[in-house]
Order: sequence, then structure tokens, then C-alpha cells
Amino acid sequence: MLPLDRAASTSLSGQIANGLIRAIRQGLLPAGAKLPGSRLLAGQLGVHRKTVLIAYDELTAQGWLVQHPARGTFVSSRLPEVRPRPLPSQPAPGPAMQTGYPIKSRPLLATPVLKVQPMLTFDDGFPDARLAPLDALGRAYRSVLKRGFQQHLLGYSDTNGSLFFREQLARYLRDSRGIAATPAHLFTSRGSVMAIYLLAQVLLEAGDGVVMGQPGYRTAEMIFRNQGARLHPISVDEQGLDLDALEALCRQTAIRLVYLTPHHHYPTTVTLTAERRIRLLQLAEQYDFAILEDDYDYDFHYGSSPILPLASADTAGMVIYIGSFTKSISPAFRVGYLVGPPNLIEALGYMRRIVDRQGDTILEQALAELLAEGEIQKHLKRAQRLYHQRRDTFCQLLRESLPDTLTFSVPEGGMAVWARFDDRINLTDLANECRRLGLSMNDGRFYQPHLPVVHHTRLGFASRRPEELERGVAILTQAVRSLERPK
Repeated sequence: MLPLDRAASTSLSGQIANGLIRAIRQGLLPAGAKLPGSRLLAGQLGVHRKTVLIAYDELTAQGWLVQHPARGTFVSSRLPEVRPRPLPSQPAPGPAMQTGYPIKSRPLLATPVLKVQPMLTFDDGFPDARLAPLDALGRAYRSVLKRGFQQHLLGYSDTNGSLFFREQLARYLRDSRGIAATPAHLFTSRGSVMAIYLLAQVLLEAGDGVVMGQPGYRTAEMIFRNQGARLHPISVDEQGLDLDALEALCRQTAIRLVYLTPHHHYPTTVTLTAERRIRLLQLAEQYDFAILEDDYDYDFHYGSSPILPLASADTAGMVIYIGSFTKSISPAFRVGYLVGPPNLIEALGYMRRIVDRQGDTILEQALAELLAEGEIQKHLKRAQRLYHQRRDTFCQLLRESLPDTLTFSVPEGGMAVWARFDDRINLTDLANECRRLGLSMNDGRFYQPHLPVVHHTRLGFASRRPEELERGVAILTQAVRSLERPK
């Protein structure tokens, strides 16, 4: 009943106490049972008597045992009765692997999470964390911590985010995106996904209509469906979201929210044209729906100057703008933001309070100082130049190596190529073969789960150096050729 392991990190007295608690919980030591004297138990266990006394005293303090002078030590009679169970033939393997109570199944959310793989990868379009300004960020973070106690940094803070960070962020958004926001228009979050989730909690009721481009961002779709929204998928062509279809839908039913990624549509990378941007803003005012503009990789545009966000031209309060430093710096730094009218920001702050209370004020302060010093801006210029070169290298390699198997349009920006493989190629088989050869790639089902057969997938290039891109395309080519060979 009381096995002891002298090599364990837990003290012998702690092991004895835990073993007695286990026996009481299993009903092997019922309420009121008398325990052996400390000298007798010490002899049986081969330990010093003081070790047993320490265990008995600890359990007495916790209320498991009661010690009566001259009578002995007893299991507390106040404990509820537990019916003993037969001792197992083998010791329990460890903590339970299943709950002893039912939990609601949510198949909608049971989707594989895209993450960094410990091997050569054509990912979803992640940044290269090796380029992150870690030295500058580390210096800023340490500097903040060394300034001594500051209540506004080390205590509870504004649920909407650090004021200094929002001040610097407002200036940055005005200079880089033409968005005339003040700190009162800004809300910080731990990445864009959290911002979308909180916004859905604030804006959407069960049955509200939400429009998304098809194919679209799967995580956002899960958030909206989990909130009980009715999703209306609308096709995306080479000019972006089909606004004729959107207007026809608005004539038929009420739409609460239109979610889109207009700068580089996810996952196809196409850009919403200027004409459609103007028309979308007009439709929002005409049919009274909110526009959620997710600008997840605005900073990386290659063919021309970036097109200013919809939020920069919104004067009616219809556009909610979401961005993140996750794509700009590294996914590990969970700092995102949302831009909207102050009454929306206030509502988000109240909702955030019951989820997360506040963000990482120290990290926000450090990022704010790097924004004020121009370090983030310098990093983004360098990353943009390198990602542009990697896009060109990657597209050239794909065209030269797989001209008859793979088609794509060179993306004007972003960090991935939306590629279509020949109908003869089974993408699941291809992904498995690539992994066998040392390359991880998505089989495309994440992006178009509603289709019986998938031919498209995203091939990220930004996180890979030129020599890695070359090696990855060589493996991809080898995998394609092996699938094309007659069995």
C-alpha cells in the first residue's frame, strides 16, 4: 500500500503522506480506522521514525488524520465513507486519459492546426523567424524590466491595451496605411484570431448572416459557426470577392458581417480591385452590414505600392480593421490589434475582461519603443526585400521544375503561392510522399474541406532561404515524378 522510491524527487515523508491519502480515497482506510504507531510503521517501511511523524503531522494539519494522545492516530471520522475497490493487478499507468464525465463534441473545431514543422517545409505562409529583430526586442524588453517598479506596466492595465503602445500604433498605422485612428480607436489582442473571436462574441447572435469568400480563412469560419452564425460563402475571382453575388444576396436576406482579406485574399492571394473596394463600402452603408477587414500581411507587397486598406477610406464607421505583428515579426509574439469606432472598442474591452483580462503589457511596451525608434519599420523593409527575392526565386524554380504539373499566378504580395496541381496528382499522396523524402507540405484539404477532390494548396516561401527553396522544390519534383510513374 505504501511503496517508497528512494530515488524519487518527492521526500519519503511526502510519499508516505500521498500513499495514505490514496488509500483513504480508495476506501482501503475507512473513516475512523486506526493507523499503526509511528515506530511500528517506520520499522515496516524501513525509514526513520521522524519521517513517519512528519507524514502524520502533515495529514493531521490537512484534516485527513486525527491524533489522540495515548490512544493513537486515526483516519478522520468526518471524511465521507468510500466503498473499497479491489486492488488492481497492475499499478495505474498514470493520470487518466479520458474524463470521467461527458463533454460536448465539437466536430467543427476538430481541425488540424497549422504549425511550424521540425523539417524542411513549404508552410502556410509564415514569416522567417530568423529575420526577427530579436536583439533589439530583447534590449527593449530588458530595459523596461530594469526601470524599477511601474504600476502601469507591472500591475493591472487597460483591457484595451497599453496606452503608449496604442499611441505608437496609431502613428504607425497613419504613416503606413493611411488609417486616421487615435488610441481610442485601437484594441490590442493576442494575435488576430483572438480579435476575430472577441468581435464575433460582441457583434453576432445566433442566426446572423455572415459572408465569407470561398475558399476562405478556415479559422474565421469556425469562429463564426461556433457563434451560431449562418455563413454565406461567395466566390472569389481574379479581382477578389464577387460583389454582384453579394448585392444579390443582400436583397434576399439580412447580412450582419462581411469578412474578407482584400489585400491578399486568403488563401488565393488575389487583391480586391479599387473599383470593388469603393462598391463594397457603398453596399455596406446601403445594406447596413459591418466589414471585417483582416489585413494579415499588408507589409509584404512586391509588384507596386500597397493598396491602402478599406479602413483608410471609411468615414461611416462600417469597417473593422484587424492586423497583427505575428506575420511581421514571428508567430511567437502574440500581439495583434483591431481598429474600430470607440464604442466598439469599449464593448470589446468588456468582453476581453472575462477571457484574458489584459495583454502582455511588457511586450506591448517594448514593441511600442521599437516603433517609436523606427526599428520595426527597418525590419519590415529588410524582410520585404528578402521575401520579394524569395518569391521570385521560388516561382522560377516551380516553373522550371514542374511546368506540366503545376500552375499558379505570381502573387503580388504575401508569403505564399496558391498552386494548382494537375488532376492526375492526388495531393494527399503527394504530401505523404514529400514527407517521406524530407519535405512537409499541406495537402490542401484545410483550405477547401467542402470539396470531394482538392487540387489547390498554399506553398509558403517567405520562411525559407533560397538554398532551402531549391532543395524543397527538388524534393517536390522527385515526389511528383514518383507518383506519375506507372505502378
